[in-house]
Amino acid sequence: MMLSKFWDWLNYRIPISKILSLGLDEEIPGGSRFTYVLGSATLGVFLLQVITGTLELFYYVPTTDHAYDSLNYLRTEIPFGWLIHGLHYWGANAFVVIVGLHMLRVFIWGAYKKPREMTWMFGVVLLLITVVMSFTGAALPWDQRGFWAARVGINISGTIPIIGPVLKFLISGGSDIGQLTLSRFFIFHAAIFPTLAVLFICFHILAFRKFGSIGPWKESKRKGFAPFWPDQVYKDIIAFLFIVGCLVTLAAFFPPPFAGPADPSDSSYVPKPEWNFLFIYQSLKFFPGSFEILGTFVFPSILILLFFLLPFLDNNAERNPFKRKIVIPAGLIITLGILVLTIDGYLSGENENGGKITIEKEFVYTQSVKDGKNIFTSLGCIGCHSVLGLGGTVGPDLTNELNKNRTADWLRSQLQNPKEHNPKSTMPSYAFLSQDQSTKLISFLLHPIPITPVGSSDVAGGIIDTSVVVKKDSVQKLKIGLAAFIKGSPEYGEDLYNKYCLSCHGVHGKKGIENTGSSEGIVPSINPIAKTFYNNDPAVFAQNIDKIIQHGSLPEGDNPSLKMEAYGDKLVLTQQQISDIEAYILKLNKVERGMLINPGILPETFYTLFIIIILLTIISLVIIRIRSKKPG
Repeated sequence: MMLSKFWDWLNYRIPISKILSLGLDEEIPGGSRFTYVLGSATLGVFLLQVITGTLELFYYVPTTDHAYDSLNYLRTEIPFGWLIHGLHYWGANAFVVIVGLHMLRVFIWGAYKKPREMTWMFGVVLLLITVVMSFTGAALPWDQRGFWAARVGINISGTIPIIGPVLKFLISGGSDIGQLTLSRFFIFHAAIFPTLAVLFICFHILAFRKFGSIGPWKESKRKGFAPFWPDQVYKDIIAFLFIVGCLVTLAAFFPPPFAGPADPSDSSYVPKPEWNFLFIYQSLKFFPGSFEILGTFVFPSILILLFFLLPFLDNNAERNPFKRKIVIPAGLIITLGILVLTIDGYLSGENENGGKITIEKEFVYTQSVKDGKNIFTSLGCIGCHSVLGLGGTVGPDLTNELNKNRTADWLRSQLQNPKEHNPKSTMPSYAFLSQDQSTKLISFLLHPIPITPVGSSDVAGGIIDTSVVVKKDSVQKLKIGLAAFIKGSPEYGEDLYNKYCLSCHGVHGKKGIENTGSSEGIVPSINPIAKTFYNNDPAVFAQNIDKIIQHGSLPEGDNPSLKMEAYGDKLVLTQQQISDIEAYILKLNKVERGMLINPGILPETFYTLFIIIILLTIISLVIIRIRSKKPG
């Protein structure tokens, strides 16, 4: 009684009943169906994104030096942080898919036709907002994947005629990607576009409620009506619970990967946009050079325009998809084409298409020199050649190549075939470098910039000395490098391991090659790794092996034929690359670099409890629904 009086008092002052009536009082021609759940599912997943995104804001720091670490802190050290981030990550991907399926269902049913044109057009606007939110959200972790996806997307925006350069500047905040870029992406993702999304969702629902559900396309199946509440709401809730169950499954067993913090100077990383932009990225191979604009702007713009004007282009009353012999095949061909290009882009490796040209446009001359410096150090050239006072003495000093009248063509020839200029040269050929890599390396050789020792920043104690190779029993005396404090990417670490470590340590580190003169006789295995290095605490494990990777080591024995390269001290690898290799070695030894420190409840346990609750809820709904249909 008291509750009823309170409801009457509240409803008199706030028109709650009218609002609920607007949302729930609807007659569905032909009855409720599970094929109609996608609209409500879209709204439900959007609300889930708002909730999880808001919770992430309590810990996320939108700066280039703290974004990655703050997000990882949430994921590993905050109770249920893994669940919050996992739901938001997979929810974002699911949201794009569900929106796409919802629009495909509306297209096939012909639900965009008169008088529902505005409902469709608001839906197209919401699709575009979804795409933008997906693009901006991917960059916020400021990891390798997000950073390079943002760079590709920003460069694609720069190809738009007339407004391209201005748009590119407005998005990035400057001539290069940095703090201003991250700040703008954060504002776009967390404030501007969510607000626009809420606004257009309201417009979309109002336009939809004006004429209601369109029902089946066959007139014979449109006979009779069923109420939206409770018939369709019941099916909507079942579908949403199923979706949430799938998202929790993904969050528990397939957590978002650790991609390593963004490293703009890492020229070895193969950039790709997010999966929902891959069809544009992959289409660029059909439009090389000056035709690139066709793939980045012209055809996507035509596609969006066709979507937007579809109700006016297909304005006859026929809704049966089997009788719409032009629109339906055209739509399915476009959908199939997008799917094929997306899958092809996902499976593609090195960027052999127009995307490379898009990225190259972004680099200014000084950036090319910086990239060339990193290529120079990553190839190990610093071990033989010195530049501006740092490096080896085996080969000639490369500080003044421009003053020696070296041309770019001469240097390119030297890289490809060193014996052409000196038949007695012991320098290996670098003909395997791509044209892009060679150009950047030559830019650095002609205009060298200082190479700073990795340990000079003295982060976490710094790295002592350069070109150090230490006895195995002296490892404990070495200081730890920055890499040991970075949660690297095991996936990328595997690629680096295959390039730098495989030849000595063997496949997956299981069997090292012969090392004559050493006490062990072979290169030590890293899978399983020696007990002196192993630790089930990933932070301790990473610090143990970091000392060896940074400084190298000389195995025990009279005269070992092989010694461990000082990858950090000699600047052969960057600190981030070392962190990636460390993450891979930990994974080989069944220790996750991103291990949960304070999960609240372990993902497997939470998943079991959650699925039980979901199943019980669904069973309860089914029982309630069956009983409500019984007469009397």
